[in-house]
Amino acid sequence: MHVKDSDPPDGGYGWVVVVSAFMVMGLTAAVLKTFGLFFVEIQQHFDELASTTSWITSVTIAVFHLGAPVASSLCVRYTHRAVVITGGLLAFSGMALGFLGVNMVWMYATTGFLQGLGISFSWTPAISIVSHYFSKKRALANAIASAGECAFAFTFGPFFQWLISQYGWKGALLIIGGIQLNICVCGVLMRPLASSCLLEGSCSETETSPGDGSSRIDEEDKSPSTHKTFNWMLVRQPEFVLYAIFGILAAMSFFVPPLFLVPLSYSLGIDESWTASLLSILALVDFAGRLLCGWYANLRVTKTVHLLTMAITLISTSLMLLPLANNYLTLAIFTGFYGFFFGTTVAVHITVLADVVGMPDFDSALGLFMLIRSTGGFVGPPLAGLIVDMAGDYRAGFYMAGATLVLSAGFLVTLDQLQQRKERGSQTITKPEKSTLSYPSLHLLKLQ
Repeated sequence: MHVKDSDPPDGGYGWVVVVSAFMVMGLTAAVLKTFGLFFVEIQQHFDELASTTSWITSVTIAVFHLGAPVASSLCVRYTHRAVVITGGLLAFSGMALGFLGVNMVWMYATTGFLQGLGISFSWTPAISIVSHYFSKKRALANAIASAGECAFAFTFGPFFQWLISQYGWKGALLIIGGIQLNICVCGVLMRPLASSCLLEGSCSETETSPGDGSSRIDEEDKSPSTHKTFNWMLVRQPEFVLYAIFGILAAMSFFVPPLFLVPLSYSLGIDESWTASLLSILALVDFAGRLLCGWYANLRVTKTVHLLTMAITLISTSLMLLPLANNYLTLAIFTGFYGFFFGTTVAVHITVLADVVGMPDFDSALGLFMLIRSTGGFVGPPLAGLIVDMAGDYRAGFYMAGATLVLSAGFLVTLDQLQQRKERGSQTITKPEKSTLSYPSLHLLKLQ
């Protein structure tokens, strides 16, 4: 019975966890994704350059990634539920204190650092616990959970714009912080699996019997969902290193388009109300891309790493074409292409990570991956802002993002080649072993 409880249920209460994770994605990643609406307001209020203002988003992204190993370690030490609740409180604090708007450094510390830490402590355990609850349907479950980012961003675009117009950017930050307190409610619903109770040692005393039960408890302690230590040695695995480098380059690119899409539309003379609709379009097609790709990946027709490589290639193409837009219609079309292929990427990139390292090391790998990827998120927006300031055109930022994604696709191809080479090597090793077993029998036949 214990062993059955430790296996991923692939359904049941797992779907409640997916819905909770869906909400957490919306209240964290969607807020970060639509923060570009505050970019011009904050820049004008403090009279700063684009590169200086973009550091707010850069700090948020960096802390979001840097806090992932801490969040993963706390999940192992305590529970996913406790860490998500803590993240909700931190996210609220960041927005509520950002309401004061003292100066740019204050914004870095509040809407940058505290908000980023809150997002990290909410996002990381939410996406992690979904992978523990599902095995066969993991790709689909992750896609549905991550789609919360798009569903909320679809409404957050015009809603945040309305909040800014009615209450100013400071009042909007305070209201958004209050909305983020709902992350704590979602965290309460994330019930730990039976096996995860063993991490705390409380369940082991009640479930261990003086007979054969103790041996089964020991086996469960070694199961994928009961890893008690954070595996830092993953950095020595070539496959993980290649995927981490891909993550760095991808992070340098992914946060640039949402940040500069609004300023680009303003530079083209597009009305503010139409500009907000671009973010809604981006969220809508992103949502469709995640669900369709999650469904397709669940069919297991194509290897997930191949699917991810194709999606990255198509994203880079759409980013190279997006700056060619000169009116709202063409900008909306190219934004739609970018959003759809971005959704397909998000739907499978966590599943690819699980395939690369395996579920026993997944929690550690997720934390390390986010930590390493943070360098890309930290450097990307300021670098793009610097390029925009030098070129005097927001289009330059999109060209930089597209070129970086092309480079990242090369590391995915290298990863796939390495995996195929290892598979061929393991096959050639097993063949001689099978053939040598036949030699003694052949020798006996000759003697007879």
